[in-house]
Amino acid sequence: MINVRITRASAKGTIVGFSVKGHADYARNGKDIVCAGVSTVTVGTVNSIEKLTGVALDTSMKDGFLSGTLVPVNDPETSAKIQLLLESMVVMLEGIAISYRKYVQIQEVII
Repeated sequence: MINVRITRASAKGTIVGFSVKGHADYARNGKDIVCAGVSTVTVGTVNSIEKLTGVALDTSMKDGFLSGTLVPVNDPETSAKIQLLLESMVVMLEGIAISYRKYVQIQEVII
């Protein structure tokens, strides 16, 4: 199962980080559309944030694991763009989780 954890700041509910770990085991390696979908959404979001805002998240990636933590951003416009991209990621992951409940679990944590 793929476990997604979305971390939000308690003050505003803004996303401050996320982690994705595990394998869906929906199909054999190389044919697993659930893993491919989750990977595409999460890695694509990290890449989009960097390319579209110039901000690099603090990330860690290895087999079956990706985490991203938002670094301090002083520009409100840039921060809003990053939040939009992260919220979009959550919407896409929720869509995958609805279709493949047995393979993807999403947890939101407020710190």
